Amino acid sequence: MTAEIIRGAMETVAFEMATHVSLTATTPILNQSNERNATILDASGCLAALSVGIPQFMLSSTLPVRFALEFFGDDLHDGDVLVANDPYHGGGHLPDYNVFAPVFHEGALVLIASIQCHHADTGGGMPGGYNADAPDIWAEGVRLPAVKLIDRGVERRDVTYFLQVNNRTPTFIGDLRAQVGAAQLGVRRLKDLLARHGTATVRAAVESTIAYAARRFRREVAAWRDGVYESDVHVDHDPQGNPDIHLHCRVTIAGDRLTVDFTGSDDRPEIQAYSAFGNTRGYVVAQLAAMMDPAIPKNEGFFRSIELIVPEGCCLNPRPGRSVAAGTHHPGAEVGEAIALALAGVVPERCAPQTYKIGMPTVIFGTHPRTGALFIDNSADTIAAHASAVHGQDGWGSMNASFGNLIRATAEINESIFPQRQLARDYETDSGGPGRWRGGLGTLYRKQLLTPANVYTYVVGRKYPMPGIAGGRPGGPNRLELKVGGRTTEAGVTTRLVRHEAGEAIAYHYGGGGGVGDPLERDPARVLDDVLDEYVSERSAREDYGVVLRGSLEAWNLEVDRAATDRLREELAAARERPTTGRATDRASGPADGRPETSPVGG
Repeated sequence: MTAEIIRGAMETVAFEMATHVSLTATTPILNQSNERNATILDASGCLAALSVGIPQFMLSSTLPVRFALEFFGDDLHDGDVLVANDPYHGGGHLPDYNVFAPVFHEGALVLIASIQCHHADTGGGMPGGYNADAPDIWAEGVRLPAVKLIDRGVERRDVTYFLQVNNRTPTFIGDLRAQVGAAQLGVRRLKDLLARHGTATVRAAVESTIAYAARRFRREVAAWRDGVYESDVHVDHDPQGNPDIHLHCRVTIAGDRLTVDFTGSDDRPEIQAYSAFGNTRGYVVAQLAAMMDPAIPKNEGFFRSIELIVPEGCCLNPRPGRSVAAGTHHPGAEVGEAIALALAGVVPERCAPQTYKIGMPTVIFGTHPRTGALFIDNSADTIAAHASAVHGQDGWGSMNASFGNLIRATAEINESIFPQRQLARDYETDSGGPGRWRGGLGTLYRKQLLTPANVYTYVVGRKYPMPGIAGGRPGGPNRLELKVGGRTTEAGVTTRLVRHEAGEAIAYHYGGGGGVGDPLERDPARVLDDVLDEYVSERSAREDYGVVLRGSLEAWNLEVDRAATDRLREELAAARERPTTGRATDRASGPADGRPETSPVGG
């Protein structure tokens, strides 16, 4: 009971830290979109507690802290606040700044308060923090393995100024100080917790909760069918146009032991699509957590319970120096897709890919006509897309669960900040993947620029959209039109930097989520409702769902022709080939000779 009380207190502290950033930061990506999350770690850098937030932020915050603990050793003190963002020292990608502070009680380091945020710029060769064309990590922006911003309660003004002049966003330092304030708030709250319960009790509670999560994780795995399950997924292309970035996933279940092995994933030396190991590690846990009882605490118990194999040099664990700017999205997000497809036949009732096919944010930058200063719009505003169905539930809402409590900035507020107008945000008919449970719809997002500006973009999800599960069909593909209203052009298979004139717009047709189950098993009455709601066209109702309608949509007298529907479904079932979701074998086998050394996720 005491352990649960302490866990609840730490989760509340983490939530308060994250909320503090939203209330004090000034850049829309933080104070509107909620691209931040807080965690509490123990003195060794193990994840102890987290708040509701973006899973990838929560689950990639441990390794940078562990590096700092090793690097500074005994040179961490009460009042210190540190910042880190380097992918090759545990981070995801450079825009994700992790600010953390040690919590001391009675002279001993007990906990660490950490707040991670995505910032609008990192310096480097391209405004917006996503220099997907960077030849290496050094061209992406400023790398911070672990740097003290506050030393024993005193701000290091030289470091603050260094960061300020290496970032294009004029409000960056204010946002960074919002993070510092959140970390310091977390320290104060956790010191109160330690004063109430004592160091020994808090440490025991943390370890007890971690052990409990590990036991619950293993119990879930033990209920799954033993075997070796494999899948292959792809990203359309890397930012340079190299096609078909390939992920191979092999999941082995043996009793309560789970191994996730990405041996065989793309390791072509010419590709430029890399997810840093910390990023890959976080996506593995995010996907598996989504397939288990949500009551299990999300902490180090998950990491300790997974044997993870990610060969160095492949697209999910690059050798030091490779560019990872776009990899935090793709191929990072495909990690969840690969695990979900591999286990689709094992946990069908909870299997939905925690991924998205966005490519990277469409960054718009130029000179603001009102201020004369540079503006950077990361397009982290109104969007709905890629929400797949799950067993028993159609896809709905804005985005899938992997986005956590990400709240896209409103059109009205962003129009007051940036020289733009939102002209459309509409669901697109037939963009949701057909299935017994239909995928959520994608949307048309049209934004008009009121001043000359550059649009930098990288689009995927056209060739490989959101996948269906268990016979469900994939969602609609992405499509991006540039310079709409002028000489309209389409986004290509590489990154593009396209100059737009005032009055021209971008039109992003975001794809929908994948369906679950055979579309021919969907209740015809629900298909009729979808047609009436304009989610599904009459043509799709017939061709994808085998539902024959009579009457007229215009006259509002559509109804299902039951006899004709039964006949058509029989014909379609006999004629068409069922879709597959990757290959799986119900055989148990260990690693073959010569396979890479294994290491726990927590390592």
